Amino acid sequence: MMTKNQINEREQLEMLTIDQLIPEDYLVRKLESLQAMLTFAAMNLKKLAIWT
Repeated sequence: MMTKNQINEREQLEMLTIDQLIPEDYLVRKLESLQAMLTFAAMNLKKLAIWT
């Protein structure tokens, strides 16, 4: 028997990642990939400039 003072609560937690929210063919993913390639290229150019 439930009384007035009894509290029936349920809590749920769901964790999502950005990868789950953004489709694979979305433009943001392509831009992120391009940005990563440019960052990698810039790092290599810096190393090359220091080396020469």
